[in-house]
Amino acid sequence: MPSKGRRYRIVDVDGFEVFVGKAATDNDYLTLKVAKPFDLWLHVSGVPGSHVVVRNPEKLPEIPKAVVERAAEYAAYYSKAREARGKVEVHVCWASDVRKERGSPPGEVQLRRWDRVKVYPRALAEGDDE
Repeated sequence: MPSKGRRYRIVDVDGFEVFVGKAATDNDYLTLKVAKPFDLWLHVSGVPGSHVVVRNPEKLPEIPKAVVERAAEYAAYYSKAREARGKVEVHVCWASDVRKERGSPPGEVQLRRWDRVKVYPRALAEGDDE
């Protein structure tokens, strides 16, 4: 199903569904309504950008490193850090560790705990988006 009209893009990465938000209000929808507590959540550190969610329906205690890195590349690319010359820091956490404070602007969230991964920004390839 094409993502036109949907609030996020869907990509398959090694058998994992990866959702990439399109705008700040879409990020809120993706993070707060679509993501489940055991899904992985990613966002570039310190600048505006897409929220990225890796579906984890099997509730795995860890998502494969290659999947996390590819999802982080999407988060970096679909952010204000897209033109970075070097690697970009991306925060990674379980969706259950993401909170939105009442009255905060669209797309702004707070993280309880997170890890970091550094990647080069990389766009979705032509035909990646379902």
